[in-house]
Amino acid sequence: MSAPAPQAAHVPVLLEEAIAALAIAPQGVYVDATFGRGGHARGMLARLGPAGRLIALDRDPAAVVAAQALGDARLSAVHAHFSELAQVLARLGIAQVQGVLADLGMSSAQLDDPERGFSLRADGPLDMRMDPTRGAPASAWLGSASEQQITEAIRSYGEERFAKQIAKAIVAARAREPLVRTRQLAALVAAAVGARQAGQDAATRTFQALRILVNRELEEVALMLPQALGALAPGGRLAVLSFHSLEDRLVKRFLRACAAPALPRDLPLRASEMPQAPLRIIGRAQRASRAEVAANPRARSATLRVAERTAVPLDRSILNRIEPDAWRS
Repeated sequence: MSAPAPQAAHVPVLLEEAIAALAIAPQGVYVDATFGRGGHARGMLARLGPAGRLIALDRDPAAVVAAQALGDARLSAVHAHFSELAQVLARLGIAQVQGVLADLGMSSAQLDDPERGFSLRADGPLDMRMDPTRGAPASAWLGSASEQQITEAIRSYGEERFAKQIAKAIVAARAREPLVRTRQLAALVAAAVGARQAGQDAATRTFQALRILVNRELEEVALMLPQALGALAPGGRLAVLSFHSLEDRLVKRFLRACAAPALPRDLPLRASEMPQAPLRIIGRAQRASRAEVAANPRARSATLRVAERTAVPLDRSILNRIEPDAWRS
């Protein structure tokens, strides 16, 4: 058996921009909602003083091991999904934090390890779970889902125009043999829609769709954002890095809704009488520079959005205006 291909070192995206956006106070308490391989966390720790604290979450046990290996007493590493943010903070006795960074992307260690099942470039088990201790692998879902369910998932999560053809091919193929390897699926999709589309592998969107579905990625984001808002102290910052349009749409709509005051109906208001909102959007969405994309092509789809918690008491009813499936429209 050949040795596994060497993995590229993970390069954090928009590192300086994300750290600057948090406006880190040396004595503050911060959350890195997705530790990954610690690129952003190291930048945050470098700006924290001896009394500062960083809570790092990750659903991937390997990432938690990497965090613990840093051996920094200011860092608390927790194996948890970022939808469990409020629960983790309560367990640690932390009422408020000065900042939350949520990098919604994947680490190179996950993408480049064939055994994780995310890669199009190397054969491996069709798993795709970010947390291998929970849930079922992609192969199990593909083996039991109906053609209609597969079509809807690939169309919605992958924004794939050939979703119907791909789903039909999957159902026909699994009748002959189980789909359990990444190369099996990639070859099947290529045969169904053509070898390449617009410069990317034909199976890219299908793999994205299955990864989002298996890991409940959009649901995780929808659950995490209100918890992050609730945890922020006045003046605290929320910085979110997204890597595809579905995530970014959800983040953008959440921030806009929480930065818009709830206005009383049919009552004329002067500007001085306008109520304030619990969030204030900081600047415009940021994207990686050409130089960064040239050095790290995975940065090309990244979008950074930042908001700051105001002193306005949080009216929990505002969260009812956030539709968990807002990304769909």
